[in-house]
Amino acid sequence: MLTIKCAKCNKKIMKYEKIGQGKVLRCYLSRIKNIYCRQDDNLLICECGNVIGIFEENWIKMKQHSFTYSGTKIK
Repeated sequence: MLTIKCAKCNKKIMKYEKIGQGKVLRCYLSRIKNIYCRQDDNLLICECGNVIGIFEENWIKMKQHSFTYSGTKIK
């Protein structure tokens, strides 16, 4: 389970179940456990105004370098 945080203010964005060892490029909605920030139109935005990702069909396309994460990935 990964904890994804904002790169600017370090606030918690979401809890995500990552499968595989690759980068976090997109977060599938079915694997997201909790979202702690606001959602405006098709954007996932932190409280500080940092845009974290863009909602697509059934996933969130994550903006690289706008977030950090910690935790373990499932192999």
